[in-house]
Amino acid sequence: MPEFSVDDLIVCYQRGVFPMAENRRDRRVFLVDPELRGVIPLDDFHVSKRLARTVRGDPFDIRIDTAFAETVEACAAPRDDHPESWINEPIKDLYKELYGRGLAHSVECWLHGELVGGLYGVALGGAFFGESMFSIERDASKTALVHLVGRLVVGGFRLLDAQFMTEHLSQFGAKEISRADYKMRLETALAAPADFYLLPPQAAGAAVLQAISQRS
Repeated sequence: MPEFSVDDLIVCYQRGVFPMAENRRDRRVFLVDPELRGVIPLDDFHVSKRLARTVRGDPFDIRIDTAFAETVEACAAPRDDHPESWINEPIKDLYKELYGRGLAHSVECWLHGELVGGLYGVALGGAFFGESMFSIERDASKTALVHLVGRLVVGGFRLLDAQFMTEHLSQFGAKEISRADYKMRLETALAAPADFYLLPPQAAGAAVLQAISQRS
């Protein structure tokens, strides 16, 4: 059987399916096409007052695409609240290749020179597919998500795919939509022009929050 390539992965995203593994030690990769899809509406993203104060205070040094591989590794690493991961070695390699092509990105939170939180995902057209996030400092992954959404809003993105609905994401306004609805939104988003780098990497939290509020 031919090896699953990064070109295959791109086609999968365009069709609305994504890869997972049973666990980090299993080298097999399977494709998922959930009946209900979690999405985070970019025009109805909710930031709590407490989190807004944190983001506005700029507690972290936010960097874009400076430590992609390290962010993926941190997302896959076992933690007390995250003992297992669907990110295995073949998946890591695929996303690193996507990053090399400019199609995968990381939003990173640094503190005193240490990577303490962040997320990564895939950008195709005006669709961003959020893959995973991690945090070892309070609010680090939440801050990264706020900066991601601000970046997507400024860059003209139409869709933020969260894959599965979770209680954690629901606080930001995430919702579940049907497979058919998702694929219609995906088709529109893929055809839309977007620029992940339109927002400067050094954009302050206040500017990011303003961009989000103007879209909401």
